Amino acid sequence: MAVALVTDSSACLDPAEAERRGIDVAPLHVLRDGRDYREGVDVMPEDLAGATTAGASPAELRGVYGHALERSEGDGVVAVHISRPLSGTWEAARNAAKDFGGRVRIVDSRSTAMGLGFAVLAAADESARGADLDAVYEVAVDSAARSRCFIVVDSLENLRRGGRIGTAAALLGTALSIKPVLHLHEGRLVVREKTRTATKARTKMLDAAVDAAGDPDPAARTRSRPVDLAVHHFRSPDVAESVAQRLGTMIETADGVRVTEFDAVLGVHVGPGAIGVVVSPRVQEREETEGFSTGSH
Repeated sequence: MAVALVTDSSACLDPAEAERRGIDVAPLHVLRDGRDYREGVDVMPEDLAGATTAGASPAELRGVYGHALERSEGDGVVAVHISRPLSGTWEAARNAAKDFGGRVRIVDSRSTAMGLGFAVLAAADESARGADLDAVYEVAVDSAARSRCFIVVDSLENLRRGGRIGTAAALLGTALSIKPVLHLHEGRLVVREKTRTATKARTKMLDAAVDAAGDPDPAARTRSRPVDLAVHHFRSPDVAESVAQRLGTMIETADGVRVTEFDAVLGVHVGPGAIGVVVSPRVQEREETEGFSTGSH
């Protein structure tokens, strides 16, 4: 058949697109008022104040992997998941995969949202071309490693409370009234730059996205590399559309800009008003033009 792809709901993929591309999505969980809500399965509460989150369990992932492996008719499964430092999902995935005799390969994307989503889509493209399990895995690893994720939030308190950012960094946004630009570095959310206003922070975020779209080698720096772009938001669609328009004019090599809302699990941590940008240079063009060799996680 073909290698099957699995991810989790933090990838923020459109459900119709995931179904069309043959990607199984394991739900992450929002916990509020004693109830467990599964992302993409249950209707989420409108008010997420005080909610917490949980990753997918090994039992849940075994079920998803088993279904995907059956669908692949034995060709195997590549499962690309949210960054290990951000969730217990990767550890649960590693435990679940042990039951499938090497036919399920796990990728720590070291990312989330479309930093994870673009890696899954690139791997799905490779599978559709008839690639084997090892090749699909390598494309997922490579694409995830290329992606860069930046985010500006209205408040760092939710991230501090959920343990996704340190207390010292959170103080920047409270006692010092700083609006930091955050980014994912080695799978962790850290402060990249400090600004005084949300407008300046979003401008700095866009500048960082433009840099990420160029060649990392200063001797060969160019803006000609095709890239995939996404703008995420949590309950701030108008700002997201404005950011997407600016981003599209700044990076001309993108074939449009996806605009999508953070899923509820991510929304619990980033809070209302959060805006994120994901830049993902495409794997195929890079390999063909520069002879890039893949690595592994």
